Amino acid sequence: MAISAWSSVRRKAKVSEVTNQQTQFNKGVLSRCPMINSPYKPFPFLTNGHVETIFASKTRRSPPVTYERASFACPDGGTVHLDYHDLPGNIILPDDAPVLILLPGLTGGSHDSYVRHMVGAASMNGMRAVVFNSRGTSDAAVTSPQFYSASYTGDMRRVVQMVQKRYPSSELLAAGWSLGGNILVRYLGEEGPNCPISAAASLCNPLDLAISDDNFHIGFNKIYDKNLARSLRTIFKKHSHLFKGLEDKYDLDLANTCTSIREFDDAITRRTFDWPSVDAYYYGSSSSHSIPNVRIPLLCIQAANDPIAPAKAIPRQALQDNPNCILVVTPYGGHLGWVSGPGAPLGAPWSTQAVVEWMTSVQLELLRSGRSKRMTEQLSSRAIGKVLHDDQQQDGVGSAAGNGSEPQFVERK
Repeated sequence: MAISAWSSVRRKAKVSEVTNQQTQFNKGVLSRCPMINSPYKPFPFLTNGHVETIFASKTRRSPPVTYERASFACPDGGTVHLDYHDLPGNIILPDDAPVLILLPGLTGGSHDSYVRHMVGAASMNGMRAVVFNSRGTSDAAVTSPQFYSASYTGDMRRVVQMVQKRYPSSELLAAGWSLGGNILVRYLGEEGPNCPISAAASLCNPLDLAISDDNFHIGFNKIYDKNLARSLRTIFKKHSHLFKGLEDKYDLDLANTCTSIREFDDAITRRTFDWPSVDAYYYGSSSSHSIPNVRIPLLCIQAANDPIAPAKAIPRQALQDNPNCILVVTPYGGHLGWVSGPGAPLGAPWSTQAVVEWMTSVQLELLRSGRSKRMTEQLSSRAIGKVLHDDQQQDGVGSAAGNGSEPQFVERK
């Protein structure tokens, strides 16, 4: 049976769909991304999008990661909480090491396994990670009658300013999952050519919220909708006292009893940000509209069988038309699953190493092309050394992760 299972994996292994303009910059970046270029090999019995999504959610192990929390107040009275990676003793990064800002998905936070794996992988590859916990998530207190939304980028803008203030000499990078990816891409589009972030990655982004909302009401997807709605209700009830006296603006009864994300958004979210209807909120908040305005390197990774961020919501033409964007659609992966690669089945998702390889490669290409805002001498020397070595070994196709194994902690002085 085991032999049959592994034989099935080989048969189902497929190269991911990669869409981008064939610029010299994109060619150079992708030449050093073996995870993206190699066939995606699903773990045995995990090719169904629902099964992979649930399996990863319930069984993926979280690596030991500790944080230093920093909080700051917002003009509306709200509070945003950042979790900076408290580096283990055997990792030393210079003060000007690149900083990777991470935006988890809806109701997610720095505690989630997929976030922790990215935090650890970033530090092992010369990047300092900080997690932007949206209001009310990851035990972050809500201090004003305003949660977060798919459209609101004000908190992200303040987060970038705070990180810049703490690490003024560092290159800024960013990665977001699911709703965090939507917020990130909207921010990039709004900032356009003045974006202080040098490169970004968006993973399992719903992109078109109207399509994603329709998809929630089909078959088994209703279970995800109910579970996420329950999490939103829990956050709301914990802070419902902040909404007392605001019954004329919000539908508090619906917020307390909602059974779908759409109902919560109708009761609270769209009213907070003055959208006339929930449909108007979904249309106006979709990050698919922001793609043409992105002016920095952007990697978008989606899974063809994602039950929550459906493939039909991907704005393929807009991504193809923007020379700064690279779209990767894996044949499998589910939502926040990607149970493949060296860490499968219980360790780091395939996407962790794929993003780290791309981030390392894009920094080198920015340096080579003279587009790097800031670049530490240490990281650039390390990246160039890797590329030179891999070019010799692989005839021009380098590897940001060496032989493809899990990266190891390296002491840097």
